[in-house]
Order: sequence, then structure tokens, then C-alpha cells
Amino acid sequence: MISKNKTIQIVDNFETIKDFFKKSQYTFLCVLVDENTKSLALPFLLESFKDEIKLQIFEVKSGEENKNIPSCLNIWHQLSDLNVDRKSLLINLGGGVLCDMGGFISATYKRGIDCVNIPTTLLSMVDASIGGKTGVNIGVYKNQIGHFSQPKAVFINTEFLNTLPEKELVNGYAEIIKHALICDLTYWNTLKKNGFINLNEIISKSIEIKYEIVSQDPLEKNIRKKLNFGHTIGHALEMLSPKLVGRQLSHGEAVAIGIICESYISMKLSGFKEKELLEITDFIKTIFPAFKINTDHFQKIFDLMLFDKKNENGKIKMVLLKSIGKAVIDIEAEREMIFNALEFYNGVM
Repeated sequence: MISKNKTIQIVDNFETIKDFFKKSQYTFLCVLVDENTKSLALPFLLESFKDEIKLQIFEVKSGEENKNIPSCLNIWHQLSDLNVDRKSLLINLGGGVLCDMGGFISATYKRGIDCVNIPTTLLSMVDASIGGKTGVNIGVYKNQIGHFSQPKAVFINTEFLNTLPEKELVNGYAEIIKHALICDLTYWNTLKKNGFINLNEIISKSIEIKYEIVSQDPLEKNIRKKLNFGHTIGHALEMLSPKLVGRQLSHGEAVAIGIICESYISMKLSGFKEKELLEITDFIKTIFPAFKINTDHFQKIFDLMLFDKKNENGKIKMVLLKSIGKAVIDIEAEREMIFNALEFYNGVM
């Protein structure tokens, strides 16, 4: 159990989830899946529910490139065709893309129906399923259309992690590292010493950090911006990566690069110590692969960063570190500084 209002629960079986739905008074129980969670995760629910609970299944294509309005429109049409009403529930069964998009679909269909998140990846368990951010992309512009809409509940069952390849677990590590760096030196030292061995404890700790921040600033007017550390540069790299490094970077890979770059900028602009910068860099190098970012693409990265939602009056605003465990928000970073940070990444990796 994480939150005082029982919104977020870590469960070790599906009985708790089944009991929640059996007690609900929803007219329709709809499940949103992609092709991966349909084959790997949905059978767990269906086996648990058996014939006691009837589910309507809706499917979207996986991948960041499909997190868009056309995908939402397809599901909205299907919901309408079935006459799904406002007393219905949408269950988002999947990773970060599906939780983001499913949350947006539920928040906007008939001006809002309830949703529940059941995250199936490490990334979505510690980040995307929690906090009520929903959204879709417009082309290469990430999460430009969205809404703050809290899920009715979040059920986290780590059994789903057994269905993931190693690279998908690694994808979630970047958000966990971020949580430690912005809020908790002790957590950071534990990760450095023990790695990611006890995932149940790590998931619980990261959820606790994110929930505490979100509960104080649900609409991201102030301290919730801290959760964007590593993402200002990371999001641009993620969306441009096929051209930058020859393949699609995972969200975690892109954020890991962003963390290194933004830690470098922290050293230059917010008094962050070089020793701590190198400490972060050395740790990330043991987990994530290195990429060479061609200097010819630096301007494209900068141009895309100008569309970041934290920016004001055309100025890039970043979350930086004062020290490990302490973050500051709304620090302006100039083009040359960002280029220097990308050069630093190329040099150390």
C-alpha cells in the first residue's frame, strides 16, 4: 500500500484487483491493451476473473509512434459503437504509452469516464501510471495534447515483470535513478551499492517519492516540475533518435542521456559538484549503452527542445541539481550550454 487514500496498491495476486471490480457499479468494464499486453498480460486477468466479470477488450498498436490522436479516435469510435456510457470504466493494461493514451481517452470520452491503471512494465509502475498525467504526441512533439486526470486506482503486480525482456527492465531504471537524484541521497547511495536487486522495495520507494511530489503539486505549477529532470534533453533525443543514432531510443535510454547532460549543465549553472557529475556518469555507464550524437544534429535537438512544456517566453527552462538529492526548477539554459552538454556526453561515453 502506498497512498493514504488507497489509490495506489502493490498487490501480490489478482484477487484484490478482482474484488475491486466485483464491488464496482460500472455498467461497462473496458480493457485497453496493445498486441503485447493482449498476449502476455491479459490472460492473467481473464484467468483470475473467469466468468465472474465480463470485460470488453479494445486494442491499440504499441509504440511511441502510435501514441497519437488517430489511435484515440479509433478507440473513441469503438466505445461509441458499443454505446459505452459515462458510468463505465476503462482499464489501462500496459506500459507508459498505453497508460498515457488510455488516461487521455478516458478523460475525454463523454467528457470523462473513470479509468484504472494496471501497469505491466517497470517504467510504467514507477512513473507513467502514477500522477494523473495523460497525453498524446503530435508528430515529433511529445505529449503536446493532454490532461491532468487521476485514475480511480493503480494496481501494481510485479508478476508482470517476469514477462519482460531484460532491456525493458533497464528501460525503467532511468526513472528510478531520477527519483533518487532529485529527492533522496540515501536512496541514490543504495542504488549505487546494491543496484536493482530488490525491485519490490525499489518500486515502492520510487512510487513514494513520486506520490509525495504529485500530492503537493498535482497540476505541475511548482515542485512537480522536478520530475522532469533529464527529460528536457531526453524527450528531444527520444523523438529524434532514428535520425540521431540510427534507431529508436527507448524512453529510459533517452532520459539516461538527458540525466548526464543536465547534470553537466547543473555543474555550470547551479553549483553542482564535478565529483557528483562524474559519480552519476560512471553509474549510468554501467547500465546503459553509449551513443554518439553527431554534432550536425545538435541544432535539431535544440529546436525540438523549444517545444518543451516547461518553457516560458521562448526560453528553455530546465530542472537542475544543486547536489544529489536536491533539485531546483525553472533554470534558463542557453543554446551554447546545451551544445556543450551534448559534447560532454559524447566525450564521457
